[in-house]
Amino acid sequence: MQPQILDGRYQIERLLGEGGMARVYLGRDLRLNRPVAIKIPHPHLMTDPEFLARFRHEAHAAAMVSHPNLVDVYDVGQDGNQHYIVMEYVAGVTLKQLINREAPFAVPRAVRIAEQIARGLHAAHRAGLIHRDIKPQNIIVTDEGQVRITDFGVAKSRLSTAMTETGVALGTVDYIAPEQAQGRPATPQSDIYALGVVLYEMLTGRLPFTGDNPVAVAMKHISEPPTPPRRYNPQIPLALEAIVLRALAKDPAQRYASALELAEALQAYDRLGSQVTVVNPEIAPSALVRPINPPRPAQGTASRPAPVPSPRPATMRAPRQEGIGCGIFLVGMLTLVGVLAVVFFVSSGMMTTLFSGDLRRPSPNAPGNVQSTPETPSPTTVATTTVPNIVGQSDGEARSLLQQYQLIPAPIGEYNRDVPQGIVISQTLAPGTLVEINSPLSYTVSLGPLLIAVPDVRNTRSDIARSQMIAAGFTVKIIEEPSQTVDAGFVIRQTPSANLRIPQGDEVTLYVSLGDVVRFPDVIGLSRSQAESILNNTAGLTLVYVDVQGRDRLPDFDKYAPNQVVSAARETKDGYVGINNGDYVPRGSRIVLGVRAEE
Repeated sequence: MQPQILDGRYQIERLLGEGGMARVYLGRDLRLNRPVAIKIPHPHLMTDPEFLARFRHEAHAAAMVSHPNLVDVYDVGQDGNQHYIVMEYVAGVTLKQLINREAPFAVPRAVRIAEQIARGLHAAHRAGLIHRDIKPQNIIVTDEGQVRITDFGVAKSRLSTAMTETGVALGTVDYIAPEQAQGRPATPQSDIYALGVVLYEMLTGRLPFTGDNPVAVAMKHISEPPTPPRRYNPQIPLALEAIVLRALAKDPAQRYASALELAEALQAYDRLGSQVTVVNPEIAPSALVRPINPPRPAQGTASRPAPVPSPRPATMRAPRQEGIGCGIFLVGMLTLVGVLAVVFFVSSGMMTTLFSGDLRRPSPNAPGNVQSTPETPSPTTVATTTVPNIVGQSDGEARSLLQQYQLIPAPIGEYNRDVPQGIVISQTLAPGTLVEINSPLSYTVSLGPLLIAVPDVRNTRSDIARSQMIAAGFTVKIIEEPSQTVDAGFVIRQTPSANLRIPQGDEVTLYVSLGDVVRFPDVIGLSRSQAESILNNTAGLTLVYVDVQGRDRLPDFDKYAPNQVVSAARETKDGYVGINNGDYVPRGSRIVLGVRAEE
């Protein structure tokens, strides 16, 4: 077979990998005689004008960015109906492969890789591109240690005018930023969070969050603090741990303001770390990382920072004192000794008086003791009330009842699929508990189900679409059906429709293409005439032969009626393949029926 050549210039050699929207091939630029990587969308996406517009737009945006830590985009083109992007081919291994083989990395190695990723991200962000899928699988590391970010397949340009993103999946759940997991738009801080996860993984050999399914992992990204990496690898210095945890802050505003700021923090750490001795391996975090919530100055204290003390001057010997100066010094010393002696004896006498007699109290008649009659405190009456039962009542009814019982309502909202909105789910104190009046009583009120917009996963590969739905909080049902327009394994349509807001946990049905196939009708078991009539009216199938079988060829000959269809097969280049009722066969299949002879 002749190799395919695009536009007479780019020769396709072999498949390198496949993603949700495109395949990437190793190719050769025949004009410049150099290897290239060629990205070609899946065939069914070639007819989607919205996807193709976004495909070209993002490729042009990426081509405008040139940086040593980004894979260069050389060309964007179209050969007939085939669209393609030509990129720099980088020989190396993915960072994920290195992590699987060698993690945890030595601290300097992890820091330098992360710094290069951050600098590449800064270049992309400055050009208006947000990667949205930073993960070790999309980082190539060359034999020389050069880091290159690739696959802007789900990248979003802030300059894009596209309103929808059909076929674009969210980033991988293991590295997804909390705001992305919640369905909010990605920002440069989302890429910084993902890089924080990558750095955590390089240093510890594990991910900060794991779970039984993607939605469990996504929820941990949203609400659970990461385990400090030093618990898994005590060799990580405190200052580096502080950098990692700041990048992993839940609130994007608490992360680094830019990828450049993160890169500079890593560079500063690397420079300082190279000067640290073995005796003192820790670096003060304050030198590299500002606190996420800087403490406020104590009340009554000036808010300006304390002045940094000047270096101590070199010690100098005082001039020698002569004559009367020495005498004054001796007199002063003798006087000080005398005063200390008096204080000592007075203190000893008082201590003896206080603690003599086996630590008993001094006699009330002892000299110097003044007798007094202790005052008896008067009893204090505390007004109390009983906590009523408010579970199952509406919030308004609960407030009214608590006020009658002289308690302060303190409701807390909580999303709940099973309890109607506005109904009290639980209360912190059990009914009948005795409490002071005007005490607050906390109780939980249902906010109803959490409504989430259904992602648009049409024309997305089914496994990616399923993961995206689960990450959004939905359960997924897959139904496979034929399609003449959508490649096998990709989503044809979905129910409910995209962008519809439905309760978290609801089921979403994805209709996945089996490809251009035809269902073989239920003709086995029918009479020959019935089967022939059905097959002749089934589009995409052709009956080419009826094989009449006698006793010599058909086992259990008497089990079947004369002229009854007992089997079916379709022609292939290697012979015949048996088929059953309901099987899917390629469109255009040529069918052979086996029929029992009359006698």
